[in-house]
Amino acid sequence: MALPRRGAALRAAWIPAYAGMTIGYARSTEGEGNSGRRHLPYPPLLLGEGPGARVAAIPAKAGTYLDMENHNATTTVVKIGGSALGADDTSFADIASLRREGARVVVVHGGGPAITSWMAKLGVRAEFTRGLRVTDAPSLEIAVAVLAGLINKRLVAELRSAGVDAVGISGADGGLLRGTITDPALGFVAGALEADVRVIEALADAGCVPVVAPIAASADDPAQLLNANADLAAGTLAAALGAERLVFLTDVDGVLNADGRVIRRVPLDSGESLLRSGVIKGGMIPKLEACLAAARAGTRSGIINGTRPGALPAWLGGSLAGTAVG
Repeated sequence: MALPRRGAALRAAWIPAYAGMTIGYARSTEGEGNSGRRHLPYPPLLLGEGPGARVAAIPAKAGTYLDMENHNATTTVVKIGGSALGADDTSFADIASLRREGARVVVVHGGGPAITSWMAKLGVRAEFTRGLRVTDAPSLEIAVAVLAGLINKRLVAELRSAGVDAVGISGADGGLLRGTITDPALGFVAGALEADVRVIEALADAGCVPVVAPIAASADDPAQLLNANADLAAGTLAAALGAERLVFLTDVDGVLNADGRVIRRVPLDSGESLLRSGVIKGGMIPKLEACLAAARAGTRSGIINGTRPGALPAWLGGSLAGTAVG
């Protein structure tokens, strides 16, 4: 759940007591307190890529009201890409700095290049359709082992070395992420995700930083694991948590326009048209989609160059350029 600073406008998540309805978010204005609480539902959260995007339902107890009033910290979801991690990277120290300041932090990571490397080492040929990787049964086993095992535990070790009480989990743990296959041609890939964030909230309440690998359990068959896009996972979790901030640490300075210049801000009302324009390409597409989905839920989202020293606190403090969304 989001944990706003004392005195800030309340943000709460209200789950309607009607089957099949998606989560709505509500705010009360500054100073109104409990008596001024108003339920103002935002539009449904569209999560996924392209025309196959799905509305993400955020399961919780029917009618549950998550009260944010009595917490001082904020919740920040940080998505770390494999290409944003290097010898000169300060991401781990930056996250440690946020924790020292009292913020609740959730880390989501990817690892596509490492999966490709291990597939080659094991002699498993990568298959692609329409430029997208197909996850068959052998490659799913590698993806789970690499993402939930090797990469996740390396990140946990690095964060703990920086003084962060990190705990590594995957989306399959505690029912955190449930996925639905939206394109059978891609194999065991979750094109849409649902989140039950109770396990993250429990870890955060204990003072830990959850480090989440993008592996989901199938919504149709809980025994079946699915590979998930890490950007989609980060956006889904930020929205479900009601996080105040979602930050993507990449190896570029932000979203670029047709001239190669950084777009400083992508408003909600122009984000979809920007995606349709063809200017946004490759791995930046799911990042922008995730930011837009989280921004619709009230989360301040951004895409920045995480390879720059001190990038995370600098961007949050307004001294580093990047792309703000929403």
